[in-house]
Amino acid sequence: MKVLAIESSAITASVAIAEENRLICEYTSNYKKTHSQTLMPMIEEITNMVELDLDELDLIAVANGPGSFTGLRIGVATAKGLAHTLDIPIISVPTLDALAYNIGFTDKLICPLMDARRNQVYTALYSYKNNKFNKIQEDIAVPIEEIITKIKELGKQVIFLGDGISPNLEYIQNNLTKDEYVLAPINNNIQRGASVAALGLIYAKEGKSESYMKCKPVYLRKSQAEREYERKHNKCI
Repeated sequence: MKVLAIESSAITASVAIAEENRLICEYTSNYKKTHSQTLMPMIEEITNMVELDLDELDLIAVANGPGSFTGLRIGVATAKGLAHTLDIPIISVPTLDALAYNIGFTDKLICPLMDARRNQVYTALYSYKNNKFNKIQEDIAVPIEEIITKIKELGKQVIFLGDGISPNLEYIQNNLTKDEYVLAPINNNIQRGASVAALGLIYAKEGKSESYMKCKPVYLRKSQAEREYERKHNKCI
């Protein structure tokens, strides 16, 4: 089974091609460029590089959130368009799942942190048990204080990764000892198409594929436009 993976939930744009137990190609750019300008050229470049005809694909995997509202819409729209054209299913991979999956087998907690602005992070918690990747805290958008409190309650050393570390590093350093946390190295610290592809293959075997018609972004919270509308009209939408 061959999968094309798309990740555009933050500044990083990343695409990858994989099959079963092999990563064939990955193209990742962690630079401020509009994903609408980069994703399709990146896909074209990696498919040309490995001489892959898109008709050979069996599956599209896409990071579907949380993350940047615009980035997620672009990534999901690209995935839906390809899946529709090629008549193949989509696997929606939660962004935080894929980010955490950058970390291989470990006895530590894994805590991805994505900068959600407004003094919040998108985050979740993961661990490996019997070499199986497990989610132990569902996706949430909270102040850094809340996830640190949860980590301290669990009483295990944690690995942090993601762009939410930088704006919250001082708080982490002041509220956890050096024995309670470690920071992931730079090669594992950003969203990667390879991780979306790897989880996409796993989730496909678990029967989690869906039609392009059902695939949609998961934002966790309302957009600024929605919040402004509610403020202006004094009602929820």
